[in-house]
Amino acid sequence: MTAPLELSTRRDDAGATVLAAAGEIDMSNAASFGAALDEAAAAVPPIARVIVDLTAVSYLDSAGLTALLPHASRIKIIATGILAPVLAITGLETVTTVVPAP
Repeated sequence: MTAPLELSTRRDDAGATVLAAAGEIDMSNAASFGAALDEAAAAVPPIARVIVDLTAVSYLDSAGLTALLPHASRIKIIATGILAPVLAITGLETVTTVVPAP
């Protein structure tokens, strides 16, 4: 069974915008994920980055990756060891910052 996608936006201790996702990101909900990315990016100054916290994401398919690509220059992704290889294989880590989850 697919884990439903939950999205939330908050400010971290340094004042950065954090878009946190939990569950699975696939073709059934990638549009919602993309819309949340659009909204978060629109809410910060052009030179600021949005932190995309994927530490609670258990599955990310090509539709989810496609939602991330238009924002590559404006995001910093926090990913677990499960997602890091997917981001590396697709080359996303060469166009944006990907950091391991603490």
